[in-house]
Amino acid sequence: MVYNYKNTLDTSKDYILPCRKDQLEDVKSFLPIENPDFDGSFSTYQLLYGKGGNRIYLLGIGEDKHSAQIEAAFRKLCFDTKKYWGKSMQVYANDLSKDEVRKAVIGLEMAHYTIGEFRSKKEKQTKLSVTFTSTSSLKIILDEGKYTGETINKIKALVDAPPNIKTPEFLGKWAQKSAESAKYKCTVLKPAELKKQGFEAVLSVGKGSINKPVVIINEYKGNKNKKIDVCLVGKGITFDSGGLSIKPSTNLHYMKSDMGGAAVVLGVVELIAKLKLNINVTGIVCSAENAVDAESYRPGDVINSYSGKTIEIIDTDAEGRLVLADGLSYAVKNIKPEYLIDLATLTGSVVRTLGYHAAGMFTNNADLAETTSKIGYKVHERVWQLPMFEDYESDLHSDVADIRNFSGNPLAGATNAAKFLEAFTEDHDKWMHLDIAGVSFGSSSYAKMKSASGYGIQLITELIKEKTLK
Repeated sequence: MVYNYKNTLDTSKDYILPCRKDQLEDVKSFLPIENPDFDGSFSTYQLLYGKGGNRIYLLGIGEDKHSAQIEAAFRKLCFDTKKYWGKSMQVYANDLSKDEVRKAVIGLEMAHYTIGEFRSKKEKQTKLSVTFTSTSSLKIILDEGKYTGETINKIKALVDAPPNIKTPEFLGKWAQKSAESAKYKCTVLKPAELKKQGFEAVLSVGKGSINKPVVIINEYKGNKNKKIDVCLVGKGITFDSGGLSIKPSTNLHYMKSDMGGAAVVLGVVELIAKLKLNINVTGIVCSAENAVDAESYRPGDVINSYSGKTIEIIDTDAEGRLVLADGLSYAVKNIKPEYLIDLATLTGSVVRTLGYHAAGMFTNNADLAETTSKIGYKVHERVWQLPMFEDYESDLHSDVADIRNFSGNPLAGATNAAKFLEAFTEDHDKWMHLDIAGVSFGSSSYAKMKSASGYGIQLITELIKEKTLK
């Protein structure tokens, strides 16, 4: 889609009038009738016609509390009605803040996501030009919204892709193509190099698959004179069978989504590069396929890790924390970032705790927790802090190794996973773990089956901007 802005609205052509709840007076001068039956309730819309037959969409954007979700209203309107739009549309934006304009653009972009990538007959997309009318200059904010929406759609396509296509090698090639396009550095470490450098946990998880593991290291340096501001580490399990601790068949096909954390890391680095932010960010994706084979690692095995710590395997379905352990250790030893953040679709426990409306947040840094929570409400990608008490450490005690990967305790599973990861951070004072299992992939009004949500791109990008662009 193409976005531009101008100062005045052409009332002879199609346009969208965003309207706050019970504030129809604000747009009354642009209405073809005096009293339309419309109150501006959030994500409602009504079609009117102008004198020349042009379409006028009243779009309800609700109350102030709905401002964080405004892209949802634009997305629904566009998704439902775009087949009638032709090649151009206007949006009256004089009453919207710049942040709301950015969110509106994101919503319009998200409405054009096509989940049927692998159908033999694909839906045709009409190239659409959208003009925002405002007395303020909107060029920068429109570009930011477009890049953000495009990135969300790209990571959704990654998460929704089938596992026979989306192998670890595929993720590596995706990252290399992204790096070439957005102008950042990408290095893909393959098995021989992983062995040489000591990524033993990653290699152990990937032993049972014909699709061999990789570690992707993306580096964006917008400020040549600074150290690395932020390092992101993502779990990239492209399919999770559970390994020898095999999962039941119900919903097993959805385990293609177990690389949701990796998708966020890949997307955020690309977006930050496109925005040309004056910061330095490294993204690490540890990617493997957790499959069943004669060479698969077993419950009871003791494996090594990049950190040098040995790990007793209790459950091969607790594999995501193993690959993250290597990624975190690599970041601490080699990158030494100011902030260290990992994201993963890690536990069913966090879903049972928080449902599908917030990610589990784990950190010992109060300032980082407070900032992340505040931004989560601002962009409607919410988080909720869960405990990291020392009391939980005994759950991971092993008699035969330095630590075990699974407690076996049916309670506090998300916290136990976070405590396992903490053991590989060398007590980094600005580390945070986000368990996004409940929010990365799920039911949607835009697909009949579960699909990717795009969660995390706005949250992490805004967090990085907040903590580093001062």
